[in-house]
Amino acid sequence: MAKAKNKTQATKVAAADFIKAVEPEKKREDAAILLDFFNRVTGMKPVMWGSAIIGYGRYHYKYDSGREGDAMQTGFSPRKAKLVVYIMPGYRYGEMEERLSRLGKHKLGKSCLYINKLSDIDLSVLEEMVLDGLDYMQKTYETWDE
Repeated sequence: MAKAKNKTQATKVAAADFIKAVEPEKKREDAAILLDFFNRVTGMKPVMWGSAIIGYGRYHYKYDSGREGDAMQTGFSPRKAKLVVYIMPGYRYGEMEERLSRLGKHKLGKSCLYINKLSDIDLSVLEEMVLDGLDYMQKTYETWDE
């Protein structure tokens, strides 16, 4: 029996081309800032995952059930309602709670950080969080850059 593939796969679409089409203009401007931010902070090449996620790096996971696959280590998406930042180990471990208290206005999901606009947060704190998440991923999983 064939194993199901991940719903969100890496694509060949250029992240910069995707951002040029983001609406409204303020969201596009914030997405361009995040693209530069993640490029600088991670030192990795951006890769589109699915139709709307810009990811950095990859990691390989394998669950006890036998399901396994590859996913991005970190990334973001300029969604219609909010900007979403993905830090794959999530936001509820280690020093993340303290950093979240210094970040600024946001909401949380398991591995999703929801931000209305970049002016609501402190990008230096976000940088700490991204680097901490990458460190965790690289110590815990088989990881690589594109």
